[in-house]
Amino acid sequence: MDSRYWIRADRRRDRALALADLDLPPIWAAVDAHRRLRGPYTAAGSLLRLIADDLLDRCPELGERHNIELLTSTPELAGRVPSAWHTLEWAVQNDERTRYYSRLHTRNIGNGLAEVLRDHLAALGGGPRTLVFENAHEADPSDQEFIAILLRRQDIPGLTVVVGTSRAPLADPRGEIDVSLARTIAAHARVVEAQPAAEDPLPDHPAQAYVDSDGTADDPRLLAAYLALPNEARAALHDARAEQLAQSTEFSLHLGAIPYHLEHGSDPAGAGAKALRAAMDHCQKTGLYQAAADLGLRGRAVADRETDAETWWQLTFQTGIALAAVGRAHEAEALYVEGRAASTDPAVHLELAYSTAMLHARHYPDAERDYVRARAWMNQAIAMASLLTDPKKEAFQSVFTRNGLALVEVREQKPEVALALLNDGMARLDRDLEPHEHALHRLVLRYNRAQVYGGMGRLEDALADYSHVVERDPNFPEHHFNVGNILRRLGRDEEAIAAYREALRLSPPFPEAYYNIADARLALGDIEGAIADFGYVVELDPRHVDARINRAGLLLANGEVEAAWRDVTAALELAPDNAHLLCLKGQLLVEREQYDEASEALAQAVQRNDSLAEAWAIRGTIAAASGDLTDAISYLSRAIKLDDNPEARFNRAVAYEESGEWAAAIADYDAVLAVADDEDARHRRELCAAATV
Repeated sequence: MDSRYWIRADRRRDRALALADLDLPPIWAAVDAHRRLRGPYTAAGSLLRLIADDLLDRCPELGERHNIELLTSTPELAGRVPSAWHTLEWAVQNDERTRYYSRLHTRNIGNGLAEVLRDHLAALGGGPRTLVFENAHEADPSDQEFIAILLRRQDIPGLTVVVGTSRAPLADPRGEIDVSLARTIAAHARVVEAQPAAEDPLPDHPAQAYVDSDGTADDPRLLAAYLALPNEARAALHDARAEQLAQSTEFSLHLGAIPYHLEHGSDPAGAGAKALRAAMDHCQKTGLYQAAADLGLRGRAVADRETDAETWWQLTFQTGIALAAVGRAHEAEALYVEGRAASTDPAVHLELAYSTAMLHARHYPDAERDYVRARAWMNQAIAMASLLTDPKKEAFQSVFTRNGLALVEVREQKPEVALALLNDGMARLDRDLEPHEHALHRLVLRYNRAQVYGGMGRLEDALADYSHVVERDPNFPEHHFNVGNILRRLGRDEEAIAAYREALRLSPPFPEAYYNIADARLALGDIEGAIADFGYVVELDPRHVDARINRAGLLLANGEVEAAWRDVTAALELAPDNAHLLCLKGQLLVEREQYDEASEALAQAVQRNDSLAEAWAIRGTIAAASGDLTDAISYLSRAIKLDDNPEARFNRAVAYEESGEWAAAIADYDAVLAVADDEDARHRRELCAAATV
């Protein structure tokens, strides 16, 4: 029975009729995903508001374990679950904040929310249920990602997911995304094409009905009536609707419907711009960058720089940051050019110079990064910082901009120069500022120095700095993750696992932590644990090629050939030229006794990476088995040159023996016997020695 459906029709009422005709489990919830309602996580938040009472009563531990996911998607749960905003960046003023969530934060939140639903459904017991998402084509990128995650995850048994969209092709958000709803739904859902039904009667006041729908109604007659009104009449309807919604205590309305109505009301440049700015600031702080970029661009479209310069500049700066965070660096730079053209204020030019430098050093795609431009802009920022007349501001900005220059030095492979900049900056802040001033940036400098130490191989120094950072900001998960990475490099695997688990306790689930735990478990000999954790990496991110490679190798070693084959096949669709995958494919084909196909896969592997000893060794073994001893000796010799091990030596010795090259065979058997008490090698050596007499 299908458990994923995609209902397509241009009208919601047509999709509803098609839904009613499907043979589905009981509907657990049906939610509207249209972003105009509540902005980011409109659908996820609507679902959680429906189930929150039972969820938190039945499974209170989920509220604590997933507080970030719950409060980010459903801010109305504040006070009912532990606060998620307990790291150092939440304790400083907005203008002091220099640390932001990763672009992948929303993917991790989506996976965390999937865990919440999985565990809550398990606690509910009973039969299967259906979850319906409507207007997914109008969803904020955060909801599109969440819906896609539910469609692709395989660990929520009994949940049927139904998604309703228009017939138009689904469009991915602009910029970089990790999970595409368009691709995921096409791969996982059965398409249901809904048929058009007869028109519903028009309401008495169709324009009012359109506004009361918060602009989500898809009846073209309502939209036409709305557009036919004079501007003042439309604005009055929006003002009234905004005032009505503002009576609610539900904060998420301030991220969707309220700013939408105010930007179309009678005071878009005042009330509209301020509402959009407030929503943007919230989304920026919580890592909802796609929504922040949209809100910021809309805010700039209605804000008036002449009458409210402060709002316009804040929208400009923060929108640039949001655009850069989602991979839209060119658009961010265009904003910065516009900003420079609009101001002669040195402080504005300092901030724009720094931001432009970071685009060229960090945010542009690798092929477009320009470290000369980055250095030029950063030097300009440093020069302007030195002209500030307030001693404390000058000290902070000088150190802040040199910290940015340190990043450029690292990217240009000059870690010693970066280290000197960071050390000088830390010393200056200690000298020129009071101990409590700019606490976050002091910690950022120490964190950055730890990264430089790690890159230089000074692992104990890196661990000391990361440990210092953890001590002062213990609730920031990335710090624990970095401690784990250094401990892994130091060979302290059990401590590393503990650090990764602490990072996961403090954050939504993220694949990198599970991958590193699996890798550490493997080093400790916990094969089953490693297989399970690599498997969960794939659940969180099916495109994680390395996790599939490692799991496939372990499954093959366990004799689970078909399971390994599924991993290798899936990974090759993502990385068809990956030499390690092609080598694994060759090994699996050998297990299937498909030797010609195995030889072809291994030939492709060494063509892409001629240093892959294992591929050469397996090619040699296949060649020997087929009687092609010259190639066998050649391939095995190449493998031994890359990785001299007893197995390859033994196989080459056999090939030499069968070729009648007794002395070469004896030398290889001797090499095997020098490191292993191999009775077969000893016996065959004796035969070779006898043959030379």
